[in-house]
Amino acid sequence: MPLRPYQTELITRTRKSWAAGHKRPCIVLGCGGGKSVIVAEIARKTTENKKRVLFIVHRKELCDQIRHTFEWWGVDMDYCTIGMVQTVTRRLTKIRPPTLIITDENHHCLANSYRRIYEAFPGAYCIGVTATPVRLDGSGLGDVNDDLVIGPPTRWLIDNGYLAPYKYYSVKLIDADALKTRRGEYDLTGVVLDRKIYGDVILSYRKFADGLKAICYCPTIPYSEQMAERFRAAGIPAAHIDGTTDKRERDRIIADFRAGKIRVLCNVDLISEGFDVPDCGAAILLRPTKSLTLYIQQAMRCMRYKPGKTAVIIDHVGNVFRHGFPDDDRDWDLYAKPDKKARKKPEARAKECPQCMAAVPSAAAECPHCGYKFRAEGRELEEDGSAKIEEIKHITADYTRPGDCRSYRELLEYAKNHGYKPGWAYIMSKQMGYL
Repeated sequence: MPLRPYQTELITRTRKSWAAGHKRPCIVLGCGGGKSVIVAEIARKTTENKKRVLFIVHRKELCDQIRHTFEWWGVDMDYCTIGMVQTVTRRLTKIRPPTLIITDENHHCLANSYRRIYEAFPGAYCIGVTATPVRLDGSGLGDVNDDLVIGPPTRWLIDNGYLAPYKYYSVKLIDADALKTRRGEYDLTGVVLDRKIYGDVILSYRKFADGLKAICYCPTIPYSEQMAERFRAAGIPAAHIDGTTDKRERDRIIADFRAGKIRVLCNVDLISEGFDVPDCGAAILLRPTKSLTLYIQQAMRCMRYKPGKTAVIIDHVGNVFRHGFPDDDRDWDLYAKPDKKARKKPEARAKECPQCMAAVPSAAAECPHCGYKFRAEGRELEEDGSAKIEEIKHITADYTRPGDCRSYRELLEYAKNHGYKPGWAYIMSKQMGYL
């Protein structure tokens, strides 16, 4: 299968980055844009010249998937090692020095385990791939990467038939039309987003995604197990998997999901990165998150292209109001400043037992005085089944002139608000360097 034009361009730009003196560029491309094929082609060219490649992933279940892609693409596996980061760090002295290190889901690269690998092979060139080159706190990856090779925006991939269009449904916590954006930033002043699951999950699935294969992202493993049981009780084939599920059982469940025997696959975040089921038509979000990366990975898991497909995203926790839409254009920066609001609050050394009022260590799961069992703080979510779930079509952009817009999508919004044709936005985007 030939590379898409934009994939070829990204490979060319990556080589130019290396030629310009960069050692660790990062390719940025939306979920479903074909990052695996891009790195497979880079690996094929490298191994073709009898040079060694080390490909590192952060989850064991991704190794087989990557290996299959590489073999199918013609990578010489005699010169390629694929390993989970934890395994690679334990075997650094046994691995033959690679010419090229490829990092999957590169937003993890600042972890010490990845850094040990890079430091062990200082002569190797590196390349990372990710849809979101940011950490949880909003900071960039400049401590590891030295260049960003940014691909076409997600909206462009949808408009050009490389990703499926989507409909987005969520609780109308606020008037979406009244939520403005100024210079690309959402104005959430006065908006309170409670950690709740809003609406009837089963009812929403039947209303908006009935019959579609759906991945349901839950806040905890027990809740995921319960949600799978709720779907089954409603006559909808469903299953739960997590990291402790036996591999053979997990493989069977995923195979049944791919085959359509299971309609809803419930998990916490196991099926977030690298999971490819093109005919998965819906994503159900039951986990509020401050992580843009996690949100994008989960919301877009159903947007793999298939002719005639329109993906459905059902957001029961209002993540769209935290992060915007999956195809919003975002300004990536190697040295983006961290979001102070995203920083963790310091943990208290003690907490009060609500039953006997005794002070107990903050990490205690059970009160040593009365036996009260604490719930996992911040994990259990209250449900509001009466809340209404409806389509969220857009969040109004507040731009007074074209120069206020920072993306093709924002120019389209400006054109719509001023009665201009979409072609005007396209021409302006070309002139302003957005396309």
